[in-house]
Amino acid sequence: MTNISSVTTSIDYEKDGKQVSYLGVPISTNESAYGTITLPIIVIKNGSGPTVLLSGGIHGDEYEGQVAIRNLAQKLNPSDVQGRIIFTPSLNLPAALAGTRCSPMDGLNLNRVFPGDPNGSITVKIAHYISSVLLPLCDAQLDLHSGGTTLDFIPFVQMIRMQNKSLHDRSFEALKVCGAPVSLVTTELDSTGNIAPVCEELGIVYIGSEMGGAGSVSKTNVGYAETAALNFLRHFRVIDGPIVTPEEQGRAASRLMTFTDVSSYVMAPDGGLFEPFFEMGDDCRSGQSIGQVHYLEHGQKAPWEVEATSDGVLLSKRPPGMVKRGDNVAIIAQDLQEE
Repeated sequence: MTNISSVTTSIDYEKDGKQVSYLGVPISTNESAYGTITLPIIVIKNGSGPTVLLSGGIHGDEYEGQVAIRNLAQKLNPSDVQGRIIFTPSLNLPAALAGTRCSPMDGLNLNRVFPGDPNGSITVKIAHYISSVLLPLCDAQLDLHSGGTTLDFIPFVQMIRMQNKSLHDRSFEALKVCGAPVSLVTTELDSTGNIAPVCEELGIVYIGSEMGGAGSVSKTNVGYAETAALNFLRHFRVIDGPIVTPEEQGRAASRLMTFTDVSSYVMAPDGGLFEPFFEMGDDCRSGQSIGQVHYLEHGQKAPWEVEATSDGVLLSKRPPGMVKRGDNVAIIAQDLQEE
């Protein structure tokens, strides 16, 4: 069996200029025996210099990054660039078109199947092309996520603690320049199939993010995503100009935070209608009541109280009111002294 990707493109990654094309991923369906899914890709190259991948839409219902990357790809020109920028605004295009987290074509979550397989289903083929073709070209990746339809976040950029100290330190410096309201350093709780370990193995600086969510798009959160991307490009000297700090934009400095284990995740203890007692950014203590689950089919059954699982700041909440047992309803983060 071949390890060569079946994904095709007209892009010449070594050519100077601005190229707008697509990645053609072959499919065979009842409607199209020899069909192709076309994922948009834009490459801007000018001379020698670092290569940065700006990716969005790994999950189709996460919109802020898809908007921000499209905006930047339209605004930037080769004369603005020294090096190369690869823009992939909607990597999981079938999911993006459907407005779902996972692909409707094979049911898979793109960020759980890396490094992929050229002989797999469509989502697995996309992951393989990114791992085997795009990422080896790169010095750094900014991967713009948000909470999608099931979570809402205080906008943050994120790095994973790494075994390679040099790569860890370089990632930490890149994290700090992005200028999001929160800069998060975390320990990977389950890295199976994520893109971040692929970047670490290749020695690439990887910064992820969660830029809002709740299944919507806001001007503010798109602005945070665009600021993070531009500062990231300036940090790697792919575009000129000084880093724009939050203070220069009239807001508070980025808050350095962390979480380290599963106690940061608050799960619904039972199914029903979740009533939160908090807003994002509120402080909480372990054992404190932060909400309750109501039983809609019962008139007098007392709701089940939901307790904070650790001390800290409520970084996220679940927008949909209805929950099932085990759904994540909040994430709690703690302040981190600068490393």
